[in-house]
Formats: sequence, C-alpha cells, structure tokens
Amino acid sequence: MTTPGEVERTLRAELRGEVDFGAAARALVTMDASNYRRVPLGVVTPRDADDVAAALHVCAEAGVPVVPRGGGTSIAGQATGAGVVLDLTRHMNTLLSVDPAARTAVVQPGLVLDRLRDAVRPYGLTFGPDPSTHSRCTLGGMIGNNACGAHSVAWGTTADNVTELAVTTYAGAAHRIGTGWEGAPAGLRELVGAHLGLLRTGMPPAFSRRISGYGGLDALLPERGVRLAQAFCGSEGTLGVVTEAVVRLVELPPAPALAVLGYADESAAADAAAGLLPCRPLTVEGMAEDLLGAAAGGKGGENRAAGLPRGRAWLFVEMPDEDGARAVARGADALDALVVTDPARQRALWRIREDAAGTATRTPDGRMAWPGWEDCAVPPARLGAYLGEFRALLAAHGLRGTPYGHFGEGCVHVRIDFDLASTAGVARFRTFSEELADLVVAHGGSLSGEHGDGQARAELLPKMYGPDVIRLFGAYKDVWDPAGGMNPGTLVRPARLDENLRFEVLPATAFAREVARCVGVAKCRTTEAGGPGVMCPSYRATGEEQHSTRGRARLLHEMLAREIVTGGWRSPEVAEALDLCLGCKGCRSDCPVGVDMASYKSEFLHHHWAGRIRPLAHYTLGGLPGWLRLIARLRAAGAVNAAVRNLPVPLPGLAPERALPELAKRPFTRSPGLREPAPAPGSAPGSAPAPAPGGGPAVTLWPDTFTEYLAPEAGHAALRVLRAAGLDVTVPRGGGRICCGLTYLSTGRLDRARKVLRRTLDTLGEVPGPVTVLEPSCAAALRADLPALLPDDPRAARLAAVVRTVAETLEEYAPAWRPPRLDRPLVGQTHCHQHAVLGDAADRRLRERAGLVGEPSGGCCGLAGNFGFEPGHHEVSVACAEEQLLPSLRAAPPGALVQADGFSCRTQIAQLGGVRARHLVELLADGLADQEASRAAPDTWS
Repeated sequence: MTTPGEVERTLRAELRGEVDFGAAARALVTMDASNYRRVPLGVVTPRDADDVAAALHVCAEAGVPVVPRGGGTSIAGQATGAGVVLDLTRHMNTLLSVDPAARTAVVQPGLVLDRLRDAVRPYGLTFGPDPSTHSRCTLGGMIGNNACGAHSVAWGTTADNVTELAVTTYAGAAHRIGTGWEGAPAGLRELVGAHLGLLRTGMPPAFSRRISGYGGLDALLPERGVRLAQAFCGSEGTLGVVTEAVVRLVELPPAPALAVLGYADESAAADAAAGLLPCRPLTVEGMAEDLLGAAAGGKGGENRAAGLPRGRAWLFVEMPDEDGARAVARGADALDALVVTDPARQRALWRIREDAAGTATRTPDGRMAWPGWEDCAVPPARLGAYLGEFRALLAAHGLRGTPYGHFGEGCVHVRIDFDLASTAGVARFRTFSEELADLVVAHGGSLSGEHGDGQARAELLPKMYGPDVIRLFGAYKDVWDPAGGMNPGTLVRPARLDENLRFEVLPATAFAREVARCVGVAKCRTTEAGGPGVMCPSYRATGEEQHSTRGRARLLHEMLAREIVTGGWRSPEVAEALDLCLGCKGCRSDCPVGVDMASYKSEFLHHHWAGRIRPLAHYTLGGLPGWLRLIARLRAAGAVNAAVRNLPVPLPGLAPERALPELAKRPFTRSPGLREPAPAPGSAPGSAPAPAPGGGPAVTLWPDTFTEYLAPEAGHAALRVLRAAGLDVTVPRGGGRICCGLTYLSTGRLDRARKVLRRTLDTLGEVPGPVTVLEPSCAAALRADLPALLPDDPRAARLAAVVRTVAETLEEYAPAWRPPRLDRPLVGQTHCHQHAVLGDAADRRLRERAGLVGEPSGGCCGLAGNFGFEPGHHEVSVACAEEQLLPSLRAAPPGALVQADGFSCRTQIAQLGGVRARHLVELLADGLADQEASRAAPDTWS
C-alpha cells in the first residue's frame, strides 16, 4: 500500500505547484462552510491543467481520493474530504479572455466571481448568477454546486450560463465538453440511450431550482440538445475537475429600479411572489419581520424607521427600469409599496435585506443557528403553503429559524438552532431532516435549490428521486469516475448526514464554543478594498488562508481537536497564524457571526506563554503604560527622547524600520489649571466625587495612556471643546494608575490586564455621568473587554455602560451645542476598533455639522498598537496602510484636514504619509480658537 509520504514525494516530483502534507495546511481545509469536518491527507495547489492531470494521475495510481476546492464556501460539506484536496484558488484564478461581441468569457476555476464581474462591467455585461458569497466564491465552485443567487429568476443558474468545460478525470484524462457527444467519456452515450424513458418520465417535475443530485441529467436527452456541460454542472466535484470554462455573459440594465412591497405576513408575500413572474423581474427576494429583529424599528407597521413600507413581510422586486418597477407597485396586491430609482437608496435598502440575512445566523436570544437546510426549494406557486408547514415543523421539534430568500423561485434560506454537540440534539437533527425532506418532496420541491447536497442531504435523495433514478445517478458517476476516487461519499453512495459533524471533536469549554462560532462563510477572504469594512487586513496583505479570520479559527478548532494540530496551546502552527493578526477587531463587526479573533488571540497567547519567558516585545510594548508611568515619575521624558534619537542601533524587541514617537514633556494630568473631581465630604479616597459645581452635565474625561504621556494636546483640546459645549468636565486623579489594559490584552497577559483593570476601578471610583474617552482603542477595551474580563465585578459593567466617544458625549449631553464651522475637506482614518465596537455614526453627524466634507478611509491603518512596532511585521503593516489610508492621503484635495482619532493611526500617517493627522477634538478646538480670534479682532471697516 502506498504511504502518505510516498504520495507526497511523488506529487512533489511530478508537479510545479505546491504540495503540503503538513499539519497547518491540512487543518485549514478540514471544513468548508458546513457542519461537517473531514481530515485530508494533504493539499495540492496546481499551477495549471497539466498539474491537475498529474495530481489526479498520481492519486489514482495510489488509490487516494481527490476533492477539488474553490473558496470553501459550500454549506453542505462537499468541499471537504479524506484524500488530497486540490486548492484551485492560488494559481488557477485567471480571467483568460472576454469576447464582448459574443458575450462570453473564458475563466479558470479559481477565479472569484466579483473579479469576473468587475472585468466585464465596462462592457455593460455581467455574469448572471450571483450568490451572496460573490466577493469570495469561485467560478469552479459555482459550477460544482450549480450556484444561483438573487438574479437567477431572470438569468438562470450557473448551468444555464456555461457553454463549454474543460474537465480532467481521476486518472488524468482530459475532456472538452459542450453541446453534443464530443468529449464525453466512453459509455456515457450508451448509458443515456438505455435510459431515455426514465430521463423523460422518471425525474421529478422540472422547475428552475431543481438542483439536487445530478438533477441536470435530463439535459442529455436528444430533444434538449445533449448539453453535456450543463449536465456536468452541479456534480459537486464527484465526476472530475474543471480546469477551464466558457461562460455566457448577460447585459446589465443601465438603470434598474427597485419596488419594495409590504404584505400583512410572510404567507401573503410568498403567495404574491409567483404572480409577479410574468412581469419579468430581475429579482424577487422575500423576508419577514422576524428576520429584521429590533434594528428594524419596531413591529406592527413601524418598520418605516428601517426605510421599508408598511407591513410585516416584504418582497424586493428589481426591474430593468423605473416604468417596470412602478407597474409592479401599482399591480401588486400589497399593503404598501415603495419605488426607488436612486442607486444609493437602492443600496441602502438592499443592505437591510443583506444585513438581516446575517442575523439569521443567530436566534433572538443569541443562540447560534447552523446550516444544513439552507436552501430547499419548491415550485413558486407552492411557496406560501410550504412556508406555513415548514414553520409548524420547526415548532414541533422545538427548533427555531428565520426563513428568507429567493421567493420568486421558491427557494428558502434558513439557519436553524440545531444542537449538534449532544447525542439527543444530533438525533433530533436527523429526525427533523428526514421529515423536512418528506415535506419538500410532498410539495414537488428540491432538497437543494442552490448550494448542492453534499453530506447534509445526499443521504435523503432517494426520497426525491426514487430507486431507479438513484441507480442511474450511480451509473452516471461510474462512467465518469469508474474508480470512485472523485469526492467519494458525496451525492452517490453518500455518507450519513449525522456523521463527520465538526462539533463532535471539540471539548465542552466556553473557548471551544467561541471557536466553533466560525461557520466558514469566508467573508474575511474578500480582497476588495474600499468602504468602511475592516476585516481581514492581514489576509488582504498576504492572500494566505492561514491569515484570514476563517483560517485562524480553523487552526484553533484543530488545536482543540488535537488530531492534526497536536501541540495544544503550545502549537507553533497556531502561533504562526496568529502572529500576523493585527487585533483590529474588524471581524467582531464585519463577520456575519461575530467572530472576535483579537480576543481569541489574547486567550491563545495567555496560555501559549504561560510559565515561560515571553518575547521581549511583550514586556516593552505590552507593558508600555507601566514604563511610561515610571519615566514620568522620574521626570525623564526629555532624557529618554534624546537617548532614543541618538541610539546607534534599534532598541531590542522593536522593529528596526520604526522610529519611536516622542514622549510629552509633561503628562496631561499634570497640566496647570486641570480640575480634578473632589471626593464627596467624608468619603474615602477613590470614592464617588461630589457633583460638579454649576454648568451643564458632569462629564469625566478619561486620561488614557496615549493622551497622558504621548499626545496631551488631544486632552487639552477635548477640555476646550467639551467646556465650550457647556459641559462640566473633570479629569480623574491617579494619572497613570488609570488604564484600560489594552496593551496587556493585545499581548495576552490577561492576568496582568485583570489586575490593572481592578486597580483602575479602585482608583476611579463611581462616576456621576458619562466617561469620555479620546482614544478609540481604549474606549473599545472599556466597553467590550472590561466586562468580559471582570464579569463578577459589577463596577466593570457600570463603567462600560457609561463610556462615550467625544461625539457621542456632545450629541447626548449637549445636543443644542453648535460646533464651529470649519468648512474644509477631510481625509484620514477611522480607527478599526471604533468601526468594530463603538460605531462612528455620531462622529459623522458631528463632522457634518462642522462643515467637514469627506470621510476618513476605512480598513486598518496597519500599525495597530504594538503590532507595527514588533519585529517581522513591518511589511504587512505597510501593506495594510497602502490599501486605503495612504492612497486617500495622496488623493487629498488642497487644504484638506487630516483626521485620525487613534494615536496609532496618527503615528502611521506621520511615518508613512509624511503629514500630521489630528484628533477630531483638535480640529474643533482650532475652530473655536479661530472664532474667538475673529470676535476679538477690531472692526476696521469704515
């Protein structure tokens, strides 16, 4: 028998692409976006079709199964396997050609859909199928699953838009298939000829979303033109590997319009959807009120706060033009309707639908909801009745899920709060699955309407197709793959739906439950820049799966499973992957399920270095507040600045490419004229201060480490602005004894962070009103990390609840104050922690009132506190800055102000951009000074 080592050596000798049988490479592909996990033998990243053929030949000779994999976003388990995984995304990801006149494109299987769409948009064209994972799913994966998306009601499935395929089979043979029998494997024509009657009468009634099994097999009938390529689509990697495809493009409507229709309930919306199809819409998407949750603005017709018409359920109907949308709105039997032609307003409404879909991964009480029955479909005319029975079935099993989806084609998306960790829960999962399959079949539907069957539903295909068709499916696979080496256990002779569940290998710990939260939808793998999103800057800089949020979560999952990654908390594979995590927290907000990799990294580092000497940077940068406090106590800031400037070599433990920022000569809280809160009469030190005398509401200004020792000018500006707004501002005593613990968190010194936070709470005492924090990373740490680290200390929750940014403080406690008009263009950086934890809506409104035009860039500046100062991180740090921040500075209009509220962001801008950025309060303080100077100037007009 051939050993894994022999297979690896042979593959290395035969291929030009990478071959990796190491623990990290295998761990990264044990799962896709499903509930399943299978451990592969190794990973191969072929460079071209010749490499694919060589890999398949070697594996066939050794009897090793092969699983082709694109973006790994399949939700039914079909992109996982026990043999060699072919990663087609790294090298075979090219758009080979576009023919605008013929409206076709030639693509490789690893090409991401959005890259194709971006390339053909200048020709007024697009690829019709558009699944929700369009920013990271690949064309090869779409062909494998016969993906659809919102616009398939107009433009069809992937199978409808593929004209030719280049396919390599398990033994390495190449086939070019399109229409007709040319290129077909030996025996296929004879197999079809022997089963013409079964293909004509034995298949379930056809409708647009009959995707399950080899549902396109009847495309091989002579009266349907023997469409070999179309029949191959949806085979989920079980027949061969697509190495090239010719796809059909469609014309983009120049000015589509959106009609949003409100209905009394979900059933009414579902019943109405089929009646809209004669209007030839581009999309008919549906959702009910329970998907919106509290963010929708209430219930019972109050959803206008979310920009929606009256109703408890809605259809989003996109038409090619405004006349069509208005005709739909007039003709629909809806409670209320809204027609939107402005592209920005359309995007805002679509975001409601898309954001609501993200909430479907959680139940209202916060429980996780899982895939498995994500996309059943029934004929559209049956949808209303089906949805009613589906909800009743959920209730009968004590399960919850929130349906939404492509109502115009009867396709329903839903994630359900299965308990997949206990024996009883898994048994309920099986029983429910069997009963739901019966319900779908009773309505003439398809077990899969979009994403394929994989392991989640293939076992139940006999309920839909019957024994004769199932035998034909087996014979069809055997013609293409006689040795059975292509993705075995999928579609034909499938694995059971309740085995290989990814949860069964995890320990019953809180950290394991957090890690399992990642369902693998891979939004973190997008490479598109622009917009406010942050996740995942290190992946966009490196393009490596292990540096994506999903990749890191997978490695942590396998670390806890101890099957592939066996080092536990000392695992070098996990340490390497987390080393380039910037701790930006972008995933906390941008990930659909709220994975917080920064927190996971802190927990890992806490265990990884327990009882050992840590890297020097953990003591220097990680202990920064303590060092700065010591220097201030010794009044040695000037001497330290001079020493750092004159050192002949870089400081140990710091990146040699970086210059350290200068320390302030005097800490912020030692400034003259600074009023501190006085203790209440008879109280002990550190107890609640007496109410501030006179003026407006009392506000506490937090003296964070950066403001205290590095940027006191921001603190002074904040005092000026807040007091100008009529607020009574005090600064706590204690100076450097007050700290959010951020640097200890980022280096995984959790015990030290807890000690610092308890000391902070003791020093601060109770505060009478809001606590205004200038540094966004400190505000985020206080609001989110403080109560998580000290869950049993009620003071932690109370402090977290009153933390505010400057803009939030002004908006809530000085709503009538009018900021100075600056009337200048603005560029800069929104801090990633502000984006992820705090939000910047109040900041945007404040900038607008001050006449600042423009928005700071999104993404991450790349310095990220200690990250950019640590050795080995400089290249990634610069790459992150080059994505959005530095280009925005170069493109800044003349006279633009540069804003960055984070000290790290301001440092990165100064060191890489060569300009000085300032906190928003500094810009406002300058405006106040200009106002005062203008008032004081003598009137010389006569």
